[in-house]
Amino acid sequence: MFKRKILRFVREKDLFAGGDTVVVALSGGADSVALLRVLVESGVRCVAAHCNFHLRGTESDRDEAFVRTLCARLEVPLHVADFDTKAYAAAHHVSVEMAARELRYAWFEQIRMQEQAQAIAVAHHRDDSVETFLLNLVRGTGIQGLKGIAAKNGKVVRPLLEVSREEILCYLKQLGQDYVTDSTNAKDVFMRNKIRLDVLPLLKEINPSVSETIAGTARRLADVEAVYRSSMEESCKRVKDDEGRIHISSVLREVSPQAVLFELLHPLGFNSAQLNDIYRSLDGESGRLFYSADYVVLRDRDCLLVRKREETEEVVWTLQQETVEVNAGFQVPKDVHVACLDASKVKAPLVLRKWQAGDKFVPFGMRGFKKVRDYLRDRKYSLFDKENQYVVCAGDDIVWLVNERTDNRFRVTGQTRRVLMLRVKKDTPAIL
Repeated sequence: MFKRKILRFVREKDLFAGGDTVVVALSGGADSVALLRVLVESGVRCVAAHCNFHLRGTESDRDEAFVRTLCARLEVPLHVADFDTKAYAAAHHVSVEMAARELRYAWFEQIRMQEQAQAIAVAHHRDDSVETFLLNLVRGTGIQGLKGIAAKNGKVVRPLLEVSREEILCYLKQLGQDYVTDSTNAKDVFMRNKIRLDVLPLLKEINPSVSETIAGTARRLADVEAVYRSSMEESCKRVKDDEGRIHISSVLREVSPQAVLFELLHPLGFNSAQLNDIYRSLDGESGRLFYSADYVVLRDRDCLLVRKREETEEVVWTLQQETVEVNAGFQVPKDVHVACLDASKVKAPLVLRKWQAGDKFVPFGMRGFKKVRDYLRDRKYSLFDKENQYVVCAGDDIVWLVNERTDNRFRVTGQTRRVLMLRVKKDTPAIL
């Protein structure tokens, strides 16, 4: 019954075909041993892969010795790798747990390619999926996080997701098959262990079938998520333009604006509290900034602007100057990236700098002064754009709002004999 249940699940989820070679991640624990035994008994060509992370002293070596003996008895080819997990974690600035995960999956893929295998089978079972469901629920998640563990993720497959830990132990008992036990699994240390050892037993007092119930809910949510994902992809396309701006009016027209914001911004590291603040800001004044670890969102006038925090690159410009004699055919180019000034009116030296509070100039075509701040506001510049706006000054006078507008006092007229042409060139960015 146990074997039939697993093989039916393999067929339903199309995890691998009858003639495929499968790499089995074999730790030596009950789950992975049951996975190897049931696949071997079903005639699947298996190759075992065991990782020794050297994190549990003699226990790690005991586990390796066990899997070597087991694979020799079952006549299953075995690959073993030794990892300095702590050194990897330190070098890559990740937790030891994450380091072990990255190391083993990268190595499993190497073995799969070496053996020309079609899949990597890992021994997550139904109870693991239930724990993932509860863990994501406690941390806060969208519908994606409530689907439990996926049966297939690229080349990684999980044939045991329809069976419980109890069924696995019963199967091994019937076979008379022993296994090793990781002593850390019995310690109430990690959050997942807290759920396994404390939360689930309490829930079972309320509903003895709570694991089956949650697993069933997760399966239904997986179907719901497929519909939700399709609809949400269309919503996200509707509210964003080609430049990546999120238009507020478009967001508010969607059936669930908060869900749209969640799908757009949660992957960028914004948590639920921040997303609520961003949603509330849609009816507020522009100018607010929201930060995740890697991104910043600006609530601009009619949209949300998103950029990476590492993009606090200072755009470094150099000023290029050229003086030309006016002849009969000279025409001022209609290009905001080139400033043409009456050279006789401009006093050297010229200084290129960022605009500052209090700066003012006489925009070309106008008579009176206008503050640079007001000019940029009227031009609907975002805060991001304002941060990188430069001016060219001659003494105390602004002669050019770079790539925007020259000062009317220095314009080229019919009496101009020499024209000073200015351009700016972007240099290599300097990371602040």
